[in-house]
Amino acid sequence: MRRGLLVVLLAGAVAAAWTAVGSGAGAKTSAAAHKAAGGTSVTISNEQGATWTCGFNPFSADLVDWSFGPVYEPLVFIDELKSGAATPWLASKYVWSNHNKTITFTIRPGVKWSDGKPLTAADVLFTFQLIKKYKALDLQAVWSVLKSVTAKGSKVTMKFRTAAVPYFYYVAGQTPIVPQHIWKSVKNPITFKDPHPLGSGPFTMSKCSPQVMQYSKNAHYWQKGLPKVDTVYYPAYTSNDPANQDLASGAAQWGSQFIPSINKFYLSKSKDNHYWFPPVANVSVFINLKNPILKDVAVRRAMAYAIDRSRVSQIGEYGYEPAANQTGIVTPTFKSWLNKGLAKKFSYNPTKAKQILTKAGYKLKGSVFYTKTGKPLSFTMVNIGGYSDWVLSAQIVQQELKAIGIKVAASNLSSTTYNNDVYTGKYDLAYDGNEAGGPAPYYELRQELYSPNSAAIGKLASSNWERYYNKNVDKLIEAYAATTSSAKQHSIVNQLEAAMVRDVPIIPITEGVDWYQYNTSHLTGWVTQKNPYAKPAAYEVPDWGVLLLHLRPKG
Repeated sequence: MRRGLLVVLLAGAVAAAWTAVGSGAGAKTSAAAHKAAGGTSVTISNEQGATWTCGFNPFSADLVDWSFGPVYEPLVFIDELKSGAATPWLASKYVWSNHNKTITFTIRPGVKWSDGKPLTAADVLFTFQLIKKYKALDLQAVWSVLKSVTAKGSKVTMKFRTAAVPYFYYVAGQTPIVPQHIWKSVKNPITFKDPHPLGSGPFTMSKCSPQVMQYSKNAHYWQKGLPKVDTVYYPAYTSNDPANQDLASGAAQWGSQFIPSINKFYLSKSKDNHYWFPPVANVSVFINLKNPILKDVAVRRAMAYAIDRSRVSQIGEYGYEPAANQTGIVTPTFKSWLNKGLAKKFSYNPTKAKQILTKAGYKLKGSVFYTKTGKPLSFTMVNIGGYSDWVLSAQIVQQELKAIGIKVAASNLSSTTYNNDVYTGKYDLAYDGNEAGGPAPYYELRQELYSPNSAAIGKLASSNWERYYNKNVDKLIEAYAATTSSAKQHSIVNQLEAAMVRDVPIIPITEGVDWYQYNTSHLTGWVTQKNPYAKPAAYEVPDWGVLLLHLRPKG
């Protein structure tokens, strides 16, 4: 999920931060204490629209962000901004065999869990068996393609049902490894909050309240000399404005959120303030395809014509996020994959939107279209109330749908309520940028369109929240993994773009960026456009743990 972030300052106690929510007081007070105590700390303000629940289960869709990276780690770190460049992590090496149907990982020797016990191949095997036994934990649906996982000595061998090169990203880079000696005693891993996570990463969870989470350096971390940061503080912010004020004033040094008029509001305040917004995935209107009216593709097509994406981009996002297109291909990041002809299919045309509805049998009465049975085209669109840019963008979408006879009521929720409603399918429309990207557009499209990622209404879906089911599209997604041919992969993605245009399962609105602001007055080692060693927003997993490993005190 797109989040918002806060502060990097010098270390010590943080008593005042535990009660300061929604203002810069916690960050500023902790800064002074840290400087007096010596050492280095990072305080992060990731604006959530809610206080913390103090859960860290890395297999829970709404908790994974707080532990995967700094606490739990993957087998391999994959840098999506460098076309999927892979760095061995908990695995020291890996080898493909059997025509890309088998991969063998060698687990790195000398890695310890934060309690000092060794991490072994048995832990990796246990992790994959755990998410196989409890399907709800398999957030990336890896067992839809895995055939078996076995361990022998320091080796872990994974066999796939078919050639599965693209799934390397999920099994190696997006699956957190957990300790068997802890998790084997967990009675219900699905509902387990994991309040005291024990991982192999550079940090441990040392304290948590609804107001602030605190991470401390892992004394047993396997990368010698790292991290250089002693403590990470993570205050809860319930709206963008106070967090933005802290960024502008200098109290906040790491931000991952929307700032209106950023040059005037933020850059002009200090020569040490910087930002970079790389496009990574789409922000879209998700459509509940189980809704008896919205399941009609004519309604969805009319909506896609009715929305002026460029207007949303310029007004709602201040132009920071480019207008998206219905294919779902993010440009310029993946421009070589874009079918320009398909991308032009849904240019803004409210007149055509009304014509589509009329032709489909809907009757305009007053200012609203009605079904043949007399039901209005009236829906609720949920949003996260703390995200001021999304709230404004959603209002524009609401106005434009109203103009063609579709009534939309806005419902701005806390992130906790919002996530639960979207994941379980209890919504009509949702304004959301939660779909993660990957090293190619295939990955975002897979999350949006692959039916094994979804679930019945009332059940948690890891992605594909719109509940899109299409056997032919599933086969295309699986066929992509069976070839290493770039030409064939491009052909398959082109067909997935066609499905997005034909079926309109979701409506991409803007090309979501990694929101990333950083201050260089005290710390160095930040991600930059010239050195994109990780996705830079603090809500990116496991990337935010990698960024923390690069930070060092200046001088």
